[in-house]
Amino acid sequence: MSLSARSVVIGMVCIVVVCLVVSWAELVTGQIMIGFLQLPPVALAGLFGLVLLNKAVRAISPANSLRPHELLVVYCMMIIAAMVSSRGLTEDLIPTLVGVNYYANPGNRWQELFFGHLQPWMVPWDPGGGIAQFPASAFYEGLREGETIPWGLWARPLGMWLVLVGAVFFTFLCLATIIRRQWSDNEKLSFPLVQLPLEMLREQPGRSFFSNPLTWIGFAIPTVIFGINGLHNFDPSLPAVAVDININSYLRAAPWSNASFFHAYVSPGAVGFFYLLPLELLLSFWFFFIAAKMQDVLVAALAFPAIRSPHGSGNGYVDYQTAGAYFMLVVYLGLAALPHLKGVLRRAFGRGGATGRDEMIPYRGAVWGMLVALGVAVLWLRASGMAVGFAAFLLLVYVFVQAVVMARGCAEGGLPMSEGSFTPLDVSSLVVPPSSLGPRTLTSMAMFDAMFTRDLRGLVLTGFLDGQKMADAVGLARRKLAYTFVIALAFAILVAILIQLWLPYHIGAINMYSFSYRKNSIQFFQENAAFIQGETQHKSGALGAFVVGVAVTAVLGAMRVRYVGWPLHPLGYALSTSWTAMVFWFPMFVAWVVKWAVVHYGGMRLYARIRPLFLGMIFGEFTSAVLWTLIAIFADIPAPFFPWP
Repeated sequence: MSLSARSVVIGMVCIVVVCLVVSWAELVTGQIMIGFLQLPPVALAGLFGLVLLNKAVRAISPANSLRPHELLVVYCMMIIAAMVSSRGLTEDLIPTLVGVNYYANPGNRWQELFFGHLQPWMVPWDPGGGIAQFPASAFYEGLREGETIPWGLWARPLGMWLVLVGAVFFTFLCLATIIRRQWSDNEKLSFPLVQLPLEMLREQPGRSFFSNPLTWIGFAIPTVIFGINGLHNFDPSLPAVAVDININSYLRAAPWSNASFFHAYVSPGAVGFFYLLPLELLLSFWFFFIAAKMQDVLVAALAFPAIRSPHGSGNGYVDYQTAGAYFMLVVYLGLAALPHLKGVLRRAFGRGGATGRDEMIPYRGAVWGMLVALGVAVLWLRASGMAVGFAAFLLLVYVFVQAVVMARGCAEGGLPMSEGSFTPLDVSSLVVPPSSLGPRTLTSMAMFDAMFTRDLRGLVLTGFLDGQKMADAVGLARRKLAYTFVIALAFAILVAILIQLWLPYHIGAINMYSFSYRKNSIQFFQENAAFIQGETQHKSGALGAFVVGVAVTAVLGAMRVRYVGWPLHPLGYALSTSWTAMVFWFPMFVAWVVKWAVVHYGGMRLYARIRPLFLGMIFGEFTSAVLWTLIAIFADIPAPFFPWP
């Protein structure tokens, strides 16, 4: 089916709304993260509103109502807008360009260590000038009377950074094209994140998703919980429902007190997501998370030398195991996809094979487009001061290890959040001291890490893959979907940048969400400053832990191939110390218990019959998040905490 002009226009209007709501909810209220999830609540709520409005239009004038493939176009544009305006781009990009200047001081010596290695076209302030220059100070403290936003100073650096962003995003579009057939058709992954949107989009005779009583029972559960908590914030004398249980507070005696971040988040929506997963994946996710906590305790009990966690508060031994697991998991996935990849490469180099003409981009264009885009990114990083070899290594790890494993976690594991536990620099530092890379590479690396490799939430690659799965279900040509993504990216980036420059200059970034403006934007300058000054991290045992991670993943993969019904999946091991596992391990455990009981005692018939109950729980929690966001915006009432921080 073709791409209609009206669906694109409606999608662009929705992009503006989504960018506004996400920016206010995440950056101003700082309470409800409705854009960085891989199934953004704001997009799902927007789809629900469109479906209801479309039903009303159909009742009045059937010819003017949107068809399912047109609704999908609008929905995909909203997904891209949510990701781009959240951690997928602008919440990381914009603060990073000014944070180093505002927070530089004589004590940290950042002016001496970094400013001279920043190209003038990389930032909206003068690297040869002083600290807290106007573009940075006004951004963080707000404009004074008579001052205006320095749009002109931002134009060049943003334009230059968007060249790199465009190269990276186009690489993801090509990669999504190349791996779609293998994951969707050959391996038949379930893509759990698309199941609820497809239920809303499908036009089925008889009982629909919205007319099923179980849907609304499920919807009511999180609606009541977060409604009570929202009213409690408004009036503390009212009761509240605990949705964040701090287990660390109960583990006060050594060695149990050495367990890293250990909270149980109560999320009915997450339970709904994970009910859709195979039992082996559910078992693997929570089992390996608990095993990681036991390693924390064991390391302390045996008095092992401490290894600093790459970028968290966890046990470095476990974190480096998961880094090794990522690399081995990519090898495992690559071997499984080898016949398909050989065919794609044969076509790309003119030796026959499938053309991929029904894909978003023909295979030849996808392979060569990805190579060219990666080349542009390497040249861009070289111009920024990074060594060519390290730039190539950085991009290969980011795109083909971190992003691929995160995308697999969403496509197979149904994880609503994509977040890792290491950066490429953490891996290279196992064999090469970071200080040997030089100050120019470390300066450029500090900015790239903040924007791309550390916080992987809002990863657009998963949106590209999920969009293709939904397009197949509603009959939208994949080529048209590619145009949809390109239009959405270009327009959403423009809108999000305008909004997220206007807000800090008028509110003051120091009054806004601390993670974006006071942590992520300067974290890698803090870390790399020590390396520039010659500090070498104590990595004794880290390389061994990395090798252990490779070996364990290899064994898990081999057992999974050799023995039918092997209960442990290597994906669960790889993600065991990620923020995703930390947030969702408890809902995973609850979903595993419930699904095991349902399948064991009622079989797949009962599983399918009560499935709308769990889809309704997702629907209710995400709708509640958007509703409370709007209440916070327009009624100035504090929003309740939602258990996906």
